[in-house]
Amino acid sequence: MSSAIVAGFALGFGLILAIGAQNAFVLRQGLRRQHVFAVCLTCALSDAVLIAAGVAGFGGLARAVPWFEPLMRYGGAAFLIWYGARSLFAALTKTEALTTGEDARPGGGAALRPVLLTVLAFTWLNPHVYLDTVVLIGSISAQYPDRLGFGLGAVLSSFTFFFSLGYGARLMAPVFARPRAWQVLDTVIALTMWTIAAKLLLM
Repeated sequence: MSSAIVAGFALGFGLILAIGAQNAFVLRQGLRRQHVFAVCLTCALSDAVLIAAGVAGFGGLARAVPWFEPLMRYGGAAFLIWYGARSLFAALTKTEALTTGEDARPGGGAALRPVLLTVLAFTWLNPHVYLDTVVLIGSISAQYPDRLGFGLGAVLSSFTFFFSLGYGARLMAPVFARPRAWQVLDTVIALTMWTIAAKLLLM
């Protein structure tokens, strides 16, 4: 395996490793076993498109279009505030555990379309994804003669991470058989969303 692929994989994995808004949503879907494959695939393919754009040299888009960055920043913050409120409301009002209701069945619960629209919003309304995935990966890939290999490594890291997170989450299912665990998770997700929104607004 070429050094460029390894370097791209390491950088890509490092950039998405931290628990952020998108990762928290993937984790939650994995725990609920709702449309896990579709959610993971959507995240990974979105990353692949952004990485390809960065490697192809489109990292200057945000700098070339003055209104692009503030539009993404304020739009993303508004979405995160709304989703955080939704998660906190669920933490305060819902008492079901993982093993009760239709959410316990793989694919049960929420319909596919709103789930995909939500994960797309988490991905494409986050201005940091353009800075990290397009600009940073794009600029670093330019240092390697094998830019294609570097980009491929970054894409492989996204597929590895998201599918590991989505399907690995079910290993924690026994913990989330208790309603209290879901309340804690939803509260943490709400705080995560609001923290990221605050950072976006204070940039």
